[in-house]
Formats: sequence, C-alpha cells, structure tokens
Amino acid sequence: MTKVRVYKVAERLGMPTHEVMNMLRELGADIKNHMSSIDEDLVELLEEEVEFRRKREEELRKKREKTVVLENPPTLRELARLLGEEEVEVLLRLADLNVIPHSKKPLPPLVVERLLREKGFEVEWKGNLREEVLKSLEVEMLPRPPVVTILGHVDHGKTTLLDAIRRSRVAESEYGGITQKIGAYQVDLGGRKITFIDTPGHEAFTTMRARGAQVTDIAVLVVAADDGVMPQTVEAIQHAKAADVPILVAINKIDKPGANPERVKQQLAEHGLIPEEWGGETICVAISALQRKGIQDLLDMILLQADLLELRARYTGPAVGVIIESRLDRGKGPVATVIVQEGTLRVGDFFVAGTTWGRVRSLFDDLGKSIKEAPPATPVEVVGFAELPPAGTKLVVVEEEKTATVVAERRKERERERVLREAGNRVVSLEELLAPEEGKVKELHLVLKADYQGSLEALERAISQLGDERVKVNVVFRGVGNISEADVMLASASSGVVIGFNVKLPNEVAKVAKQEGVEVRLYRIIYDVVEDMKRAIQGLVEPRKVEEVIGRAEVRALFKVPRVGIVAGCYVLEGKIDRNAFVRVLRGGEVLQEKLRIASLKRFKDDVREVAQGYECGIALEGFEGFAEGDVFEAYVVKEER
Repeated sequence: MTKVRVYKVAERLGMPTHEVMNMLRELGADIKNHMSSIDEDLVELLEEEVEFRRKREEELRKKREKTVVLENPPTLRELARLLGEEEVEVLLRLADLNVIPHSKKPLPPLVVERLLREKGFEVEWKGNLREEVLKSLEVEMLPRPPVVTILGHVDHGKTTLLDAIRRSRVAESEYGGITQKIGAYQVDLGGRKITFIDTPGHEAFTTMRARGAQVTDIAVLVVAADDGVMPQTVEAIQHAKAADVPILVAINKIDKPGANPERVKQQLAEHGLIPEEWGGETICVAISALQRKGIQDLLDMILLQADLLELRARYTGPAVGVIIESRLDRGKGPVATVIVQEGTLRVGDFFVAGTTWGRVRSLFDDLGKSIKEAPPATPVEVVGFAELPPAGTKLVVVEEEKTATVVAERRKERERERVLREAGNRVVSLEELLAPEEGKVKELHLVLKADYQGSLEALERAISQLGDERVKVNVVFRGVGNISEADVMLASASSGVVIGFNVKLPNEVAKVAKQEGVEVRLYRIIYDVVEDMKRAIQGLVEPRKVEEVIGRAEVRALFKVPRVGIVAGCYVLEGKIDRNAFVRVLRGGEVLQEKLRIASLKRFKDDVREVAQGYECGIALEGFEGFAEGDVFEAYVVKEER
C-alpha cells in the first residue's frame, strides 16, 4: 500500500504540519514526527475531514453574519436600522399587524423576531433581555362586558327585544318597524354591563367578519314562536357557526295565538342547534319581547355564557377598536360607531382606520351623551374622521398626528397601486364593447353592489359566466349597501363600470361619478343585468333605459274619496310631481311599491298636470292604497340613452 510522508500531506492539504499531525492523532494514528509515513486511505480520510470542517466553518461564518445580537430593547428607529429600511416602511408593516409603536418604547419581541426573520436574520437576545422586555410590556387583563349580536329573520322581533332590554322606544322610532342601520347599545344590569349590536341582517355581521373584524362574543338568534325557522334564520345560523360564536336562541312572541315553541326547537335541531333540555348545548329561552316576559332569564343566560368565556381585555394603553357603521352628519362631518376592543379611547387621541385617519374631537355614548373616554366593549360614536371608513375597519390609536397621516396615506397609495396593477390602465365601457378589435381580448372591470349578500353572490356568479373569447369579465370589488364615493373612485382607478342591484345612487355620489367619467348602471332584476351584459359582450347594446327622479312628496294626511278611493294629501318636498310620471312609495328609505301610475293629481278641487316644490296636492295611485302618513312618493321618468 502506498505510503505518504506527513509533511507531504500537509502541503497537499494546504495546512500547517502540526495541525495535520493533531488530526491524525484524533483519528488514532501513531505519529511521532512530520517525517512519519501514513497510508493513502488515511490521507483520503483526512481530506474528507478537512472539507467537512471547512464547510462547517463557512456555515458558522454566514450564520454569524446573519445573526442579530440584541443587547438593548429595539425601538422603531433601531429596528429600521437593523433591517436596512426606511422608518416609514417598517411603521407601515407594523401597522398591517395592528402594532403602532411608541417612539420611545421597545417593540414586542415576537414582532421584532418576525420582521428580522422575514429578512433572513437569526435573532439572539443578550442574557435575559427578551424576558425583561416581555415583563415590561405586560399589562393587567381585566374582565370586560360581552358583546352580543342580535340576529334573525325580518320581523321576528330583534329590535323589539332590544327595546325591551333597554326599556326605550327604539322600535317605534323606526319606519315600518324595520331596522335602518346598525345600532350598538350598552345596558347595565346591577353593575354588570352587556353590549348589544342590532343589525339590519346577517349580511352586516358577515361583512365585518370577512374584513377580519371578529367583534362578537355571543350571538342571540331571535325566532318567532308563531313563524318558526325561516330562510334568514338559517343563514344567520350558518354565519354564526362560521364565525365560531356561541349561539343562544330567544324564542319570541310566545304570547301570540299559534305560538309553538316546541316546533321551533324541532326545527332548530334539524339545523344542528340541539336544545339543552334535549341533551344538546344550545340554550333556548322562551320570551315575549312585547310584554317583557322572560327577558331577565335571557340576560342571565347571556351573563352565564360570558362567565364561561372568561372575557378579558387590556384597559390601559392605546385603544384598538372596530368600526360598526359610519355615516356623514351635516353638523359633525364623518362619524362612526366604534366598539372598543383593547385600551381606552379618549378625546384628543389620534387614530388610523384603514386608509383614513383622524383625531377624536368628541365621543358620544349610545344615549347621545357626550363622554370623555370609552373602555373596552363600549360602543361609542366617534367624531373626527378625515373620511368615512367602511364597516369592519380596525381603528388603532397612534402617538402623534404625523404617524396617523403617514400610515393612512401610504395605505391609500398601496391600495391604488394594487388596483391599477390588477386591473390595468385601460378605460373600457359597455359602449366600447360594441366594436371589439379583431383578435384582441378586452377586459370589462366591474364594481358590484347589491342589497343583500345572497343577491351579491348570485349576481357575481351570473356575471362571471358571461365572458367569451373576445371579452373577459373581471369583478374588482363586490359589496353590500348603496353605491358610495369609494366605489366610484375604485371604478375610476380600475377603469371599470359600477353595477348596482336593488341599491341607490345618492345624488352626491352621482356627481362624483359624472366628474370621474365613471358609468353607473342600476338594476332591480338579475335577468336584466345578465341580458344587458350579454348584449354588451355580443356588441348588441340597445338604448339604455335610465331613471331620472323629478320630484319627491311627503304624505301628510289620508282622505277617503267616493268612487276614487284613498287619496294622499301630500306636500312636494323637492322638484315636481308630474301627472305622467311613475311613482315609487318609500317608507323609512325602503321601497314599498314602485312603477305606480298616478290616477289623480289635484290642487284643491282642480285636476292639474304637475305640482311644483313647496305646494300641497292630492295624489291617488292606480292599484295601490297601502300608503301611510310619513311615506314619501318619489316621482320619476324613464328615458332612453344611447
């Protein structure tokens, strides 16, 4: 077997002779000096060992270069320096995690580690620094009131139940007994509070959950004992289950003839809600909201469920909350109802809410009383938004105005960039599809708005199947509720068209659409939407029928006239009422009946062709007498446009 001198091996490996001798001794070789000889197979073993050690040393060197040793708790500025990024960029990434740092306070260890690891760094905390930082950030978690959402089918008594709990007249103040907006209320029961959210339906509940705003702790499902489980009841059950929220059932209207609570329980069991008395886990309480029977039992069950959930929150430090609803108030500007989740919201706080920001100018509780601060689980109306935020948006209090404006503006920029990136920058309208370019696929970008989540999903499904080899239909946004300025601006940014189904286009939004050159189309039948889109894609768009509202009149009195029927004594609020116009009847903002013809239009005893704003008149409608005092007659004409 070939022998090799040790000093020759050292030259071959490019190592000092003494290191080679030490390695040989580690391998058990009997080596006396550098002139000793070793076998060739031992040399190969040495070569493998040297290569292994070199690789390990290289890995350790790279790890040392990529390891950040933290000797002090990092602040925002120090973390930005470690990441090699602008402070604003790091602030924006933290804001996406709902972490708005204080300039002089250390960042939470988990947040620091997450951002550094995203950059490929390993984190090493000096000594017990990590534990010390965690201890310094620890806050006392105290019990908080439960947040309860009232869900159920229309007219099953959701608001009447809340009215019974609050001992107020909420239900009576609503036109037609229909809830017109989301309301949040808090009741005090012998020192223990419960926050209630009354929604116009499960679609608002789902919209908030879809935006990551899991604000509800307990869902109370209201089912009428004389009506039983209805379609909206089933949908409410599905949404509450999807949100993993405990469900309590209030079987309402037990005082009415035909009430059958046992039948309701049977129907609930068919949908997976097994009553406790049947061996299940669902608490069912029989109540009469109108007569205030069983209300105390229901409240006791809610508090019991809250005790089982052990609800706690942080009362100190910056507040975090969820926007339940927002509106534009003539005197206060943009205002929003917020439920505080963590911390305490105070007058004077700067905040960020999605792509908008603001400063709390004033706070009002659910009774309209001005307050200075709002602790966790408190519903409060916040005045001071720069713009209207959408429901479900997180509100986070920040240290200073500069932070709020920077985060909001950068979020707005990113949203614009995302829309433009996804939708391209080509303006496409239905009329342009009349003459598609040969061999070129066009895209029609749509913003869809509908009255209910179910309608929206059906509409989107129908439209998404209409594309062909010439035209691709792309839904860039879909939502529930009336068309807003944000919808128009999104359509403008994506060069798209707004489609509204059973929703309204407010006058101020219509003006913005005209300024931006955005086409808005309103429909009431899905079939019409599908047919219109088909004709557009096939290049066969016919003249559009456009509604133009020409006047509005309020019903002030009702008169029974022989051979005519019920006549409404009206006052024309705006525009004019034309004898040949169509009329829709509005009650509390909801359409009661539409496309009605005017049978009779009189000023005093004279028949007239039209009545202008500021005058009184008598109106009889063909085939409809179900109007009431306070209703609004909206007169409109249908025009054709090419």
